[in-house]
Amino acid sequence: MRHEGDTLHLEGAVTMDTVPALVKEARQACRSGASRVDFAQVTEADSAAIALALELRRDAAERQAPLAFLNLPPGLHKLVELYDVGDHLAG
Repeated sequence: MRHEGDTLHLEGAVTMDTVPALVKEARQACRSGASRVDFAQVTEADSAAIALALELRRDAAERQAPLAFLNLPPGLHKLVELYDVGDHLAG
């Protein structure tokens, strides 16, 4: 993961194995000015990626800060539809 300007770039796997370590760093990046989370370099994602996105969205809403998700992998789109959380992730 890297934070450049207003974008937090997620990289590699965003899965149940990696998300616990990513949450705190991702939340801090968003609190430090990232208003976009880019999934373009994500190589693998599972339902934990949705949990991460929902946590970041919840934190942003509490701070009344904008947050957008970019380049969601196709598999993640399917999970968003399956769990019916698209409205919660829309920015």
